[in-house]
Amino acid sequence: MDILSLVLLLLSAQWSCAQEDPLLPFSEHLDPEHNVRLKWGFDEIQGTILFELTVNTSGWVGFGFSPKGGMTGADIVIGGVGPKGSYFTDRHAVGNSIPVVDQQQNYKLLSLSESDGKTVLKFQRSIESCDENDLSITNLPMKLIYAYGQSDDIVYHNNRRGTKEVNLLKYMPRVNPPNSKYFDMTVVNFTVPANQTYYHCKIMKAPTFDRKQHIYRIEPFITNFDLVHHVLLYRCPQSVTEPFETQCYTSLKTEMCMETIAVWGVGGGAFEFPEMAGLPIGGNVGDFFYRLEVHYNNLNKSAGRVDNSGLRFYYTSELRQHDAGVLGTGLVVSPGYAIPPKAKSFLTYGLCDTAYIPKVLETPHDLQVFSVMMHTHLAGRKVRVGHFRGGKQIDLLAVDDTYDFNYQDVKNLGKTKTVQLGDKLLVECTYNTENRNTLTWGGLSTSEEMCLAFLFYYPAMNLSGCMSFPNVTALMSEMGTPSPIDWRNRMNNMTWNDTCINQYQQTLKTVDQFVIIADSFKNISRNTGTIPDLKTIPPAPCMSGCAIKSLALISLLLCLAVHWASV
Repeated sequence: MDILSLVLLLLSAQWSCAQEDPLLPFSEHLDPEHNVRLKWGFDEIQGTILFELTVNTSGWVGFGFSPKGGMTGADIVIGGVGPKGSYFTDRHAVGNSIPVVDQQQNYKLLSLSESDGKTVLKFQRSIESCDENDLSITNLPMKLIYAYGQSDDIVYHNNRRGTKEVNLLKYMPRVNPPNSKYFDMTVVNFTVPANQTYYHCKIMKAPTFDRKQHIYRIEPFITNFDLVHHVLLYRCPQSVTEPFETQCYTSLKTEMCMETIAVWGVGGGAFEFPEMAGLPIGGNVGDFFYRLEVHYNNLNKSAGRVDNSGLRFYYTSELRQHDAGVLGTGLVVSPGYAIPPKAKSFLTYGLCDTAYIPKVLETPHDLQVFSVMMHTHLAGRKVRVGHFRGGKQIDLLAVDDTYDFNYQDVKNLGKTKTVQLGDKLLVECTYNTENRNTLTWGGLSTSEEMCLAFLFYYPAMNLSGCMSFPNVTALMSEMGTPSPIDWRNRMNNMTWNDTCINQYQQTLKTVDQFVIIADSFKNISRNTGTIPDLKTIPPAPCMSGCAIKSLALISLLLCLAVHWASV
């Protein structure tokens, strides 16, 4: 390949990455005039955050974090392209004067360019503070400060400065696109039965539209927060043609609708899709019916309570680049497995092997995963989603080591993660049953258990679930029980000491799994698999300045890889 071809390829790859960088899914203009734009993404598992700052200037650029919004105590970087080349330094401010260069340089420059009156800086740092002159990035809103000059002489910025408060790690765009409207899908004046657990299903049509719209924001619409445990919306296949309302899982009509569209759990709030994706509605998906599922957890078995809960969907005719979808993964909900009592830390697993997706879809493709909602019931303490490729663990897709049943939210991954066809995903749930004297079986009730992870991804496929379930026959055989009746009796009557719990834990992990892939139309592929070992991935340490060149090279190679994979 000659030099000209190589240069053109590099420029092409750079343009390809500039169009859509999955590592930088969030963006905010920091000033009212839109002269300063910040894009960012993060990896909480690795403990790093990536920034790209674009400023309408050919002079110096400053950006940082301030305790109170001013210069004093701020953690700052200053960079630009001058007559002698590019410059970039990690600094801190001790007052309203030129910030002092840090002795330890903890911001890693990945690229810096200037053209057409714009300066673009791309850099990375640790989420946690690496020295006393850096500020840790937290889950709370932080005051971001910026300034820039008209030349590369770092002098007083005059009015070319500002402050904006942004929650970088818990970001919600709150965009208001043109032609934005909303509709609700709820139960209407439903009298909640005096049962501790009740699942109500309502099959209905969404509003109709002449052409496709994109849903960009979903809000819970809950009228009885003490009763409603979760709300799910499923899209039905075209064979479902009539509205219907009944108790869930008692009719084949409700079980036909299994493609997850939206999900809300106790303590969760509104969810906003990233700028590149939206849930499609209208157009070629306009004639579908939907199933609204509301789980009522009526602990006091109160009678006569009336509910109108559901979900509110904000939509726009300004379409995003991709249709988004939701894929259910984890352990099939069934009473075929149990969690023993008196267990401090008991694990269950659900396996998704994407190699089997082509068995139910004609044109499958990779998944670009941007958010995850993890779900267990009251005994759940931790949920991890492992990512495996070629027989090796390459990542933890998502982790919640402080899972709380009362605060279930859709978790933004901070960047878009690619799940290639052939990859395996392992959902691992950790339970604590030290305060329980009897078995906890898998099931729908809040007092029973689940182990699920709903993956929000793009581009959407007609896919509803990718889950697994232990081979119960093999499990019974390993535990010395020949029949399902004997199995339940034996499990219920066992003396659950530490030795017995550990033996059952190991058996549950090592028996074969039935891996089940289902599309939107109830076509199912049944396969087998085994549970791989899931390891904790340590966070990346604070890196010294000598890593700058290697990081820049890695960034370029990744960009080239994206380009080559697309041609």
